[in-house]
Amino acid sequence: MRTALVTGGAGFIGSHLVDGLVEHGLERVVVLDDLWLGRRENLEQALAADGVVSFVEGDCADLGLLRRLVREDGPFDVCFNLAVIPLPHSLEHPADNVHRNVAMTTAVCELGREGGYGRLVQYSSSEIYGTALRAPMDEEHPVKPHTPYAAAKAATDLVADSYHLTFGLETVTVRPFNTYGPRQNDATYAGLLPIVVRRVQAGEPVVIFGDGEQTRDLTYVSDSVAGTILAAEAGGVAGQTFNLGHGVEASVNEQVRLILDALGVPDHPVEHGPPRPGDVRRHLADMRKARAAFGYAPEVPLAEGIRRTVSWYAGTPRPA
Repeated sequence: MRTALVTGGAGFIGSHLVDGLVEHGLERVVVLDDLWLGRRENLEQALAADGVVSFVEGDCADLGLLRRLVREDGPFDVCFNLAVIPLPHSLEHPADNVHRNVAMTTAVCELGREGGYGRLVQYSSSEIYGTALRAPMDEEHPVKPHTPYAAAKAATDLVADSYHLTFGLETVTVRPFNTYGPRQNDATYAGLLPIVVRRVQAGEPVVIFGDGEQTRDLTYVSDSVAGTILAAEAGGVAGQTFNLGHGVEASVNEQVRLILDALGVPDHPVEHGPPRPGDVRRHLADMRKARAAFGYAPEVPLAEGIRRTVSWYAGTPRPA
């Protein structure tokens, strides 16, 4: 792997992946992002890496733009498709969320069918499983999406699979479980951890949806990135899907407690509001397949990952 195209590469996970690819020694990385949620400043470190990384602002669903990137810098060894419209958006604009997510992945697959890159690493989501019917959840767990976003992500996985089966596109799908860490969006459609930090900074009570006993398998971003790069280079995995989790479930109540402890305000007020529509009740990843195929082994414990993330947010100004 010498060259890569990263769609959604200015976002939270995408920018960390770009940093990881630079550290991994790639010669050329082209980042495409429309900056709808991504931020150019997330790439500040990568763009300083001796001309290895270039950034293009644009829509991943624009096949003409994708073709231009290939003409100018490709074909690429690998395309990492992280372009996504997130879950909370689908609760407000469900049809738009589904249409845009499917359109972006379909355009990326068309580019691959035309020879624009060698291997597609398709970014999925544990949300497609819905609430755990058995735990830990392996890749054969039934797909029962609870939200339009989750349904859209399931559809994009099937689009990628269909291009593999019909056209021979070399695909590998990675399915991360609740990745968190520095740079996670803390403005529109923010995740739990940055929301808690910002509410504490504003002197406002933390609000938990429902009873807070719903669980998640939280994976620190460096572990998700390491697994993604391993999947990109692994042999004998074409057409397969791999979970990338941590293997430990924690309730939302426990997560909030750890965040407040890391902030040094364990007694900060916490309130409970109505359950969020489509919220899954339990998630716990089974990563045996990824471990056997390419040695995936998450390293960062939850408490340490939260400490690192809180420290980063504490030193970052609140968004306007």
